[in-house]
This record gives sequence, structure tokens and C-alpha cells, in this order.
Amino acid sequence: MTKLNELSPAEGSNKSRMRVGRGPGSGKGKTAGRGVKGQKARSGVALAGFEGGQMPLHMRMPKRGFNNPFAKKLVEVNFWRIEQAVAAGKLDAKKAIGVEELLASGVIRRAHDGVKLLGKGELKTKLNITVYAASASAQAAVEAAGGKLTVTKKPKPEAEAKA
Repeated sequence: MTKLNELSPAEGSNKSRMRVGRGPGSGKGKTAGRGVKGQKARSGVALAGFEGGQMPLHMRMPKRGFNNPFAKKLVEVNFWRIEQAVAAGKLDAKKAIGVEELLASGVIRRAHDGVKLLGKGELKTKLNITVYAASASAQAAVEAAGGKLTVTKKPKPEAEAKA
């Protein structure tokens, strides 16, 4: 059993600091490995993206698109994944299925802003499912299987005004 005063790092794991500017005999004297004069020989240099006064490449490229700061990050779930969980006994098709049940069964890893149900795969089981949003094909498939789909997403105000 090793004692506290006998502990040391593994052989070769710690390198000693390079001592620069200690005379010509050290091999790192005079300019200390920084070459010659100029901005990069000084301390506190930040030149990332600087092109000597020429307009930098990242500023010359055309700007496209838009990132909506209010966009909801939805988790997508397909029918084949839900059917897989029902067949494995992780989801009970007789009970109502919501975000908590999908998380507990491992169908989704995290809920983010909500769950969107997509219609990929075949739905054989009658389900009572509550999600934030659902595709038109998913809604049709749940109703065709005799189940009930509840969508919690509120319709846009424009759609209500036109209807």
C-alpha cells in the first residue's frame, strides 16, 4: 500500500515547462522561439480571421437565411418506433400515451419543446395519444386505426381570422 508522501505521477506524464529567453546556450534565447519582430512576436495577439486590412473572407461571403429565435425544437416520433415499443411491452396501448410515457419507455430521449408525431411506418394498434403536433398522414392513420389523437399546439391567429 502506497503512502501519501510516496505518491508521484506516472513516468513521462508530466513534461517540464520550456524556459525561454535564457540565453543562446538554451536554444530558446534571444527571440524565444517567436521568430523576429512584429505583431506576432508580442504578447496579446488576436489575429483570427484578420487578413491584413483586406476584407476577411467570412465578411465577403453572401449572407443567406435566417435563424428564428422563437422556433420550437420538436422531437419527431414515427409510428414504427411507437409500434416497436408497444410490441416490446414498454408502452401500454390501453393507457393514454403522452410525453412522459414516451420518455419513460425510451421512445424519445428528451422532450425539448414538444413531440411531433409523423406517419412513417404502419399503425396496427389503437392508441390514445397526446402530442404537441402531428402530420396530416399521422392524424389520418390514428383515426383509421380507431384511436384518438390530441394535438396541444394552438392554431395560428391568422388561421382563426380567415376561417
